[in-house]
Formats: sequence, structure tokens, C-alpha cells
Amino acid sequence: MAIEQSYYPGLDGVIAAETDLSFLDTEQGEIVIHGYDLIELSKSHGYLDIVHLLLQGTLPTSTERTDLAKRLSDSYDVPEVILDVFKLLPASTHPMDALRTGISVLASYDHDLLNRDPEVNRERGYQLLAKLPTIVANSYRVLEGKDVMRPKESLSYSANFLYMITGKEPTELEERVFDQSLVLYSEHEMPNSTFTARVIASTLSDMYGALTGAVASLKGHLHGGANEAVMYMLLDANTPEEFETLLTNKLKQKEKIMGFGHRVYMKKMDPRAQIMKEALAELSAAAGDDRLLRMCEAGEALIAKEKGLYPNLDYYAAPVYWMLGIPIGLYTPIFLSSRTVGLSAHVIEQHENNKLFRPRVKYTGPRHTIK
Repeated sequence: MAIEQSYYPGLDGVIAAETDLSFLDTEQGEIVIHGYDLIELSKSHGYLDIVHLLLQGTLPTSTERTDLAKRLSDSYDVPEVILDVFKLLPASTHPMDALRTGISVLASYDHDLLNRDPEVNRERGYQLLAKLPTIVANSYRVLEGKDVMRPKESLSYSANFLYMITGKEPTELEERVFDQSLVLYSEHEMPNSTFTARVIASTLSDMYGALTGAVASLKGHLHGGANEAVMYMLLDANTPEEFETLLTNKLKQKEKIMGFGHRVYMKKMDPRAQIMKEALAELSAAAGDDRLLRMCEAGEALIAKEKGLYPNLDYYAAPVYWMLGIPIGLYTPIFLSSRTVGLSAHVIEQHENNKLFRPRVKYTGPRHTIK
């Protein structure tokens, strides 16, 4: 007699791994990163602090932070052949596909690719963190027919990233807001892309392969691609009233409205979204233009009233990136770049205490007898 097995669509609520990296504590409303609340960290610590926390297990001292900044800036440059490969891609190539290609090519330059030692993997994580901003910015620039932007080692990690994207050095406010966004995107327990990376790593595949899989996962509009969809939606309206009408029509047509709802934060606002909402207010005040902020607030109120859904990080990160001068096509690649530290940490953890992922299915097809 067959044993009835439980089935959870989308693995909803299923515990797939043990980790000391992060945890979404829905009861306390905290995103726990190595014991710290990510939201509190985002108010007092920069992205490089989170990098050190996830890859070394502790917040850095001032000396360790300085050393980490130099370690990354010394490795900003990428092999020239990667930029040449981008020139061979069709102009219609999505930036996420270009990023995936860039990571794959980068793997070819790792001459110790089969080594799974934690320290070797950790160094790979640092190298990827250093080079992905250069890859993200210039894959897009090449596809757009623009000149390649070389990194400026004199700038901070986040300022250099933004500089290569926009072609101008950011203001202190722009640098701080962008850095804060990287902190908020850095790690989030076990979303689809992290699970994908861990599944790939569980075969003892290399970190580049795991991150390539994560890129493919994050590209989807139900995951990282939602930030792009949010911005296109905002651009379809000019005023808060027009945006409310647009959303109302989508609701009538039973369309999914991107930027709202989350598999974990189902009955409240994603706490990361609140931080980006505050950042949007700061940027709006500095620019003397709060139109996007007012549109977002109107949409937030409408969807809460009509659907009982609340903004996730993508809803407010999208207009923040727009006001920072970032092209929409780079929203998701930036997400992946910032999440690289979390993904790298998960790959290291998976390799250190590995169990091959091999789930089963609930079969719903027929059974035939051959006569």
C-alpha cells in the first residue's frame, strides 16, 4: 500500500536547509543576518560591513573595513576578453543575460576551479564582488553602444559602482542611498535564487555555476525582475490620480500588480521597502520633485484598501534607482550584484556541509498495463 506523502506547492513552508547566515523572523518582524537585524544595520552600517559580516561572520573593525575596501578596489578590473564578448552579443540582449554570460566567462580565468576549500571559495566571493559592478555597468554600456567606463579606485565601492553606471560621480546623498539599497538587497534567507544556487552547489558544482543559475532565477518577474516592472508601471502615469486609475484598471482586469505582496511578508509592509520609501523622500526633497513619491504613496494606499497587500522592496527601490539615474535594465543586475555576497556565503556553507538536493514528486499521471 502506497504511503500518502504531504505535498506543498512551491515548497511553501518546507525547511530545506540549516544555516547560520540569515533568518526571516516573521514574529519579531526582523531580517536576521548572523544575529543582527538587517533593517537596523541598514541605518548604521554600510555595504562593506555586511560583506564582512556574511563572509567572515563578524562586523569589521575600522582597520578591517579599510582593508576590505582596498582588497576589492585592487580587483575591480576584469579580463578584457569579457568586454569583447559583450561586443559580440546582439544589442537586444537583456542585461541579465549579459551578466550571466560575464560570470560564465569569468569562471574560465579561475585556475583552481575544482577546489572547494572554504577559504578558496571565500576568495572567489571577494573577486566576484569586486568585478561584478564592472561587468554589470559595462555589459549594459557596450550593448547600448556607449564607451566602456573604467573603475575609479579612489571612489568607495558603492560610489564607483554608481559612477560606472551613470558616468558621473555621485553626491554624498546618492552614494549613501545607493549603498543602503545594496545592504537591503544583500541577503534574505532562502528566496528562489538562493535556493537555486544551493541546489546547484549541492552537486559540488563551482560558485560561478551556482551564481549563473541564480541570475536565471532572479531574472523572472516574480522574483528580481519585479523592480523593472514597477518602474515601467510608474512611467505609464504622470500624476498620483492617473496612477490610481491605472492600478484600478489592472485590478478590474485581474492583472498581477508588481511590487506588492511577498511570500513571507503577507500581512504587512516589507520592512526593507519602508527604508527605501524614506530614501525616496530624501531624494525627492533634494531634487525638489516629489511626484514619484506621491504616486507611490497613492498606489500603496489603494492596493492596501482594495487587496490588503503591501509594498515589497522592489516597489520603492525602483523609483529610488530611477532618481539615481540608473537605467531600468540594470535594476535586476544590481540586485544580483548586491546579493552576490549572500549567494557566495550560501555556496560556501553548502559546500562545507553538503547534502545533494534530490526531492520526490507527487505523481498525478496514469498507470497503464501492457497487454
